[in-house]
Amino acid sequence: MAQGKKRPAVPPPDGGWGWVIVAGCFMVTVCTRAVTRCISIFFVEFQMHFGGDYSGTAWIHSLVDCTTMLCAPLGSFIGNRLSCRIAVILGGFLSSIGLVLSSFATSLEYLYLTLGVLTGIGFSLCYTPAIAMVGSYFCERKALAYGIAMSGSGIGTFILAPVVQLLIEHYSWRGALLILGGVVSNLCVCGALLRPITLKEEEEAHGPVPLDTDCGYRVKAQVVSTLEEPLAINNSKDSRCFKSMQEYRFLLMPDFLMLAVSFLFLASGCSLPFVYLVPYALDVGVSHHQAAFLMSILGVIDIVGNITFGWLVDRRCLKKYRNVCYMIAVGMEGLCCLFIPLLRTFALLVPFSVLYGYFDGAYVALIPVVTSDIVGTTNLSSALGIVYFLHAIPYLLSPPIGGWLVDTTGTYTATFFLSGFALISSSLVISTVTGIRHCRRTQKHRKNSKDTDPKQDPCQGSRSEFYIASSKDVNPSINTANS
Repeated sequence: MAQGKKRPAVPPPDGGWGWVIVAGCFMVTVCTRAVTRCISIFFVEFQMHFGGDYSGTAWIHSLVDCTTMLCAPLGSFIGNRLSCRIAVILGGFLSSIGLVLSSFATSLEYLYLTLGVLTGIGFSLCYTPAIAMVGSYFCERKALAYGIAMSGSGIGTFILAPVVQLLIEHYSWRGALLILGGVVSNLCVCGALLRPITLKEEEEAHGPVPLDTDCGYRVKAQVVSTLEEPLAINNSKDSRCFKSMQEYRFLLMPDFLMLAVSFLFLASGCSLPFVYLVPYALDVGVSHHQAAFLMSILGVIDIVGNITFGWLVDRRCLKKYRNVCYMIAVGMEGLCCLFIPLLRTFALLVPFSVLYGYFDGAYVALIPVVTSDIVGTTNLSSALGIVYFLHAIPYLLSPPIGGWLVDTTGTYTATFFLSGFALISSSLVISTVTGIRHCRRTQKHRKNSKDTDPKQDPCQGSRSEFYIASSKDVNPSINTANS
């Protein structure tokens, strides 16, 4: 990056290169989440070739999903220390190598290591940094940008699922994995598009940075001079320690802790319908073709929910109520799961697939938005790493628990009730957080009504008031100079 003259920092550009970032994040979700879903297509091939049982073969998909979420903080750490660009390129290389090596597998244990662990680690290095970059480039249209970026999971599954099946039929499962490895290597290209950007709050905390004259806003310099002051060298370890403490200071925020509890309930319930919808449909007498069509409906409507709900929440009348919209989406998912034991025909299960798919896409697009509203854009990458880390264990344990309930009771009712109550509990926790924040804002407004500046930047006003108040407390000298 060229180091030019220094100008005042600007808010997120809300466009321009930001749409390239959205396109890059879209492709990252295609190559990570959609490919992960398509690994289940190899299930029968692995089982027949290696002679494994159902449980042993199922661990492959569970390991990919769990490792991706479990190592999400590692992706955030590399993105913060080096750059999101380097994290995604490194993750694309590792995941591609993992898929290529899996095509030479000689046992299920070999696939556990290459497909489950190595590919999962690569996906984790790509997923969180790419999502965080979208939040850095958008403010006014943040929900719409995330809706488009996160829709890559549904669109990718819709396209890749039949393609992978054709690849298996023509080139066997080994050839299909080899070709998928080449497809996933395009993550390196997506990473190259993620140009770093420094926002207002970052400059206030770390000082001014060089201006990228081509774009008109500031970017993080990639080259650091080797001529440092001796004192700065001696204090480098202390600076790194302080920076780490600053990056994860949101862990002490009560709002974020409550949000984390909500995500634990959410992850415990959201995966069960995807796993057990088709078996339940077959159990009540729906044909195999119709049962598979239910999943197709769910996937397509998921895409619609990603984009349309993101667009709706970005409207001026709803922007202040993002948390409420997220709470409604999660709660509606839970209600759908509670009613599914009463739906015993294909005609009744279709509305379930439509409603559940729409609200599933809605809340997925709002997870980064809600997190950003609480912790701020500067800490979004680290916070998303923790958020997706919290999804790992529930993703790993909830499907086996649901299967145990089916084996014990002989019906799917208890499994879907578990999913419904977990999702409703997540919504209730979010409602508690929203109520507490509303009371806190009301009290602060009454105390500081005389000092409130009516000419506030509209983009900054869309952020959470908690974050704005915190930044003012941390940087009183900066605010005094600006006034």
